[in-house]
Amino acid sequence: MILDTLSEYAVAQSRAGLKPEIKHAAKRVLIDWMASLLPGALVEPATTLRRAHSYELGLGHSSLPGAATTALPGTAAWINGSASHAIEFDDIFRDAAYHPGCPTISAALAVAEHLQSSGTRLLEAITIGYEISTRIGAAVQPAHYKHFHTTGTVGCFGAAAAAASLIAPDAAPVSAHALATSATFASGLQQAFRSDAMTKALHPGHAAWVGVTSAFGAANGLTGVLDILEGEVGFGAALGGNPTWSRATDGLGERFNIDAITLKNHGCCGHTFAAIDALLALRTRHGFKIDDIARIAIRTYRAAVEVAGIRNPRSAFEGKFSIPYVVAHAAKYGSVRLNAFDAERMSDPQIRSLMQDIELLEDAELTAGFPGQRAAHVQITLKNGEQLAFFAPYRLGDPEAPLSDAQVEDKFRELVGPVIGDQRCDKLLSDLWAIDTVTNVRELQLAAL
Repeated sequence: MILDTLSEYAVAQSRAGLKPEIKHAAKRVLIDWMASLLPGALVEPATTLRRAHSYELGLGHSSLPGAATTALPGTAAWINGSASHAIEFDDIFRDAAYHPGCPTISAALAVAEHLQSSGTRLLEAITIGYEISTRIGAAVQPAHYKHFHTTGTVGCFGAAAAAASLIAPDAAPVSAHALATSATFASGLQQAFRSDAMTKALHPGHAAWVGVTSAFGAANGLTGVLDILEGEVGFGAALGGNPTWSRATDGLGERFNIDAITLKNHGCCGHTFAAIDALLALRTRHGFKIDDIARIAIRTYRAAVEVAGIRNPRSAFEGKFSIPYVVAHAAKYGSVRLNAFDAERMSDPQIRSLMQDIELLEDAELTAGFPGQRAAHVQITLKNGEQLAFFAPYRLGDPEAPLSDAQVEDKFRELVGPVIGDQRCDKLLSDLWAIDTVTNVRELQLAAL
C-alpha cells in the first residue's frame, strides 16, 4: 500500500539525516514561513482565533510567535497555520498547486517545541512532511484543484508526516496510521477563494491541527485505514478524479521536492505572478509609465483566470486575487508588496482606470501545462500606438528562477522587521540559519516574539 512506502521512507529519512544541500533548503523554507507568520499573526483570522482560544493561551510550550504566548501543540498548529497563510506570501509547490509550509511547518514547530526536539530534528521533520505531502498532491492534480484547496486537504499529510517523525521517528506504523487518519479529515473547498471571508486562511491551520492530533493519536495506538489513498472509496477516488499514484512515491528519498519550492516574490495569489513578472519585465525594458498605457491583454491558464480573475476587487483579500488590480498596481509602482493592498492604493484612480482596459483571457495551451507550468503572455499597447509583448514561461521564485538567499533575507527583513524591530529581526534570522546547532528548539524563545 502507498502509505506503507511513504511511512518507511519517513523512518529511513530520520535515520539517514539530511544532506547539506537539503538541510539548507529546509532552512530556506523555515525562514520564509516565519516571514509570513509574524505579520500574519497581527491580522485576521489570527487575532480572532486567539480570542476564540483565549482560555487555552499560556498553556503548554508551543509558541505563538507574534503574540508573545504559547498554547498546546494542536492549538498552536491551528493558529500558526492560519496566520502564516493570511498575508498570501507563503511558499508553493507548483506541481501540486499547494502551499506546503503553512500546515507542515506549523505542525512540526508546535510538536518540536512540545517535545524539546533539536533544530536538526525539526529540519528533518519539515523535509519529511514536504516530501510526502507534495507527492500526494502531485498525484491527484489537476483534477483535485477544480473543487478543493490543496493546502487544506493535502496539507493534512504534510502535518501528519512531520509530527509523526518527531513523536516516533523509528516507528513506521505510527507514521502510516497518522497519515491514514489525517486523510479522512482532509478538507478545504475552492469556494472559500470566492469571498472576503476568513475561511481560506483557516484551511492550512485546520490541516496542521489534523496532522498533530492524528500523529499523537497514532503514537498511542489510534489506527487508520491504510489503503485510504488508493482504496475504492478513498481519498483519491473521492477527491482526485483519476490519480496517478506512481507520482506519490516517484523519486522518494532521492529527488527532494523541498529543493524545488517556489518562494513568493509578490504579496498576492501565486496565480497572478507570471502576469506581474511579464509586466515588470516590459516596464524595466521600455521605461513606460502607467499613463503611457492604452490597454493590456493578458493570456494565461484557466485556474489563474478562475481563481484570480476578480474584475472589481473591493477589499484587500479580493485585491490579492485580482490579476487586473495587481498588474495595474505593478504598472504604477513597480512592485506588489503588502502595501499594495492598503485602502489608498486599492482606490487609486490611475490604477482603477487602467484596470478597465485590461483584458484577461484563458490560453488553452497554457491551461494544458497546468499545474507544472505557471505562465502568462502579456501584450501592452501604449498610447503612442507602440505594441510591446512578453511571455513569462515561469515565475520569479519558481525552481527555474529561484530567489537567492540574499533575496530570501531581504523578504524576511521587509516582513518581519516592522513586527519585532530590526535588531530582533536580524537576531531571529541569524538563529534560523543556525537552527541545526540548537539542541532544544525552545532555546529560540519564539514565544517571546
